[in-house]
Amino acid sequence: MSYRKPLIAALLAAAAAAGWGVAAAANAPAASGDAAAAAGETASAAQNPSATMPRRGMTMDSVAKRFGDPLKKMPAVGKPPITRWQYPGYIVYFEDQYVIDSVVAS
Repeated sequence: MSYRKPLIAALLAAAAAAGWGVAAAANAPAASGDAAAAAGETASAAQNPSATMPRRGMTMDSVAKRFGDPLKKMPAVGKPPITRWQYPGYIVYFEDQYVIDSVVAS
């Protein structure tokens, strides 16, 4: 689905412009041929903060079970509906019920 990359970029740009303090995409797609980096979580949380954040494709239910309730749930916006959940130190973006990205908040 080729619309997702531009959609995520637009959401991140809007978040930065709104002053939400979005620093960087944590779950950026791996480069082609980089299957080892995409498949494994070998780095410790201290070396790789994204290892402790929700991963692309997780459901809202699985995120809530694994990471607990967010500090804040923002309502869905647009079509397809994009929802934001704010956790301490990062924000999770969902399309429908699935994680499309997690970003570190500064």
